[in-house]
Amino acid sequence: MSTADTIFALSSGQPPSAIAIIRISGPKASSALRMLSGSVPQERRASLAKLSDPDSGDLLDTALLLWFPGPNSASGEDLAEIHCHGGRAVVHVLENALANMDGLRKAEPGEFTRRAFTHGRMDLAEAEGLSDLLFAETELQRRSAIQAAGGALSRKVEEWQSGILRLSAMVEAELDFSDEDDVAPAQLDAVQLAARNLAAEMETMLARPRAEKLREGVRVVLGGPPNSGKSTLLNALVEREAAIVSPIAGTTRDVIEVPIAIKGIPFLFIDTAGVRDDGAEEIERIGIDRARKQFELADLILWLGPEGEGPQSDALVEIASRLDHPDYQSKSPDVLSVSPLAGTGMNDLVSLLVERARQVVPHGDEISVNQRQADNLAMAQKSLSEIPGFEDYLIIAEQLRLARGSLDAITGRASTEDMLDSLFGKFCIGK
Repeated sequence: MSTADTIFALSSGQPPSAIAIIRISGPKASSALRMLSGSVPQERRASLAKLSDPDSGDLLDTALLLWFPGPNSASGEDLAEIHCHGGRAVVHVLENALANMDGLRKAEPGEFTRRAFTHGRMDLAEAEGLSDLLFAETELQRRSAIQAAGGALSRKVEEWQSGILRLSAMVEAELDFSDEDDVAPAQLDAVQLAARNLAAEMETMLARPRAEKLREGVRVVLGGPPNSGKSTLLNALVEREAAIVSPIAGTTRDVIEVPIAIKGIPFLFIDTAGVRDDGAEEIERIGIDRARKQFELADLILWLGPEGEGPQSDALVEIASRLDHPDYQSKSPDVLSVSPLAGTGMNDLVSLLVERARQVVPHGDEISVNQRQADNLAMAQKSLSEIPGFEDYLIIAEQLRLARGSLDAITGRASTEDMLDSLFGKFCIGK
């Protein structure tokens, strides 16, 4: 991808629609508008214009034009928008006209946002937040993503960077000018205390749930022996026939995953093969092995089998299911009993799931980090936390430098092309 090219793409939803928005970004954006309409409108003012084919002169559409000269535009370079009628034929003919212009080409996925990153209009953390916002399906996902896209994490990183730079200045002053009377020597205790406080702030953020959990959903695995009611409970929770229900033992042989949002929280419900040690044939044993692997990955395990026989895990929640079934087995008084068919106890179970889920998903009003950001933040935290153990200013200066570099990687000042390709490749064509 070359930033010397001028790119264009449909940035609104696929036609047909009432209005379609075609964006043009790059050095020839203004000439593209001039070739279509005969002029360039006043900047940042919508202007109605007739659009004609530059070669044949045929009228293509009547549209609103917007002109945003760089660098004060969304992409950081000259950018134009055509707000045309949203019919397929209209969009097609306008895209063809642009593609036939010298120096213009159709944008690749995420190329508009990547240019915004390249031109300093947003940093990497904001771009990752924008990606999450584009894929948000629940209110909690939206609130978390809009914070990141709005620069909440970036501002926090900038605050930490400023604190580290102040410490670096103190240390460098001690190293370079401690023999001069007009420079106050750095106080080792003050530097160590400030580093310890910064490390503690980062540790607090690292202790929060990862941002990915909002995108992937809280993993709720239903476990128990054959015919313990797992599939029936799954269908009741997701309110549709997602799993086959049968009295035949071993009906569920593979993992069944069903994503759903409950009270704005994304869940991934996972039905598994009935766990038993004897009587399972080869295919069923494979399903049982997969079930046990799911137990290891679960945020919550709803155990429908005999009390105390579930996997040893802090995520396990005992459930006494099939309350109205002849083979119902009660559990301890504090264990929730439910009947998926009659609906008894289901509201209480949903409330329990939501309560437990809120402990493993980020709060919408808190800054959360994804795994990539957490890895870099953990390296910065480690570098700072080690400073109180050193008295050599050269070593302390190096630890501060390492911390700054790790924080730079969060906002993309120290990033690789492969990582950027992976991120922006997930965006849609016109973003």
